[in-house]
Amino acid sequence: MSEIVNLNKLRKDRARTARKAEADQNARKFGRTKAERLADAAREAKLKRHLDQQKFEDE
Repeated sequence: MSEIVNLNKLRKDRARTARKAEADQNARKFGRTKAERLADAAREAKLKRHLDQQKFEDE
């Protein structure tokens, strides 16, 4: 005889697995490490400082 399966649990497990796979895919696609975010922020701050130093203000 075959084993009795709760169809609701099976459906929920299948949906949970699909959501997990999608989340992993998005993490690879959009996720960045903290070091990468900090490096980008430092790069942007340096660029902003450089541009501010090059400003010409007419009096």
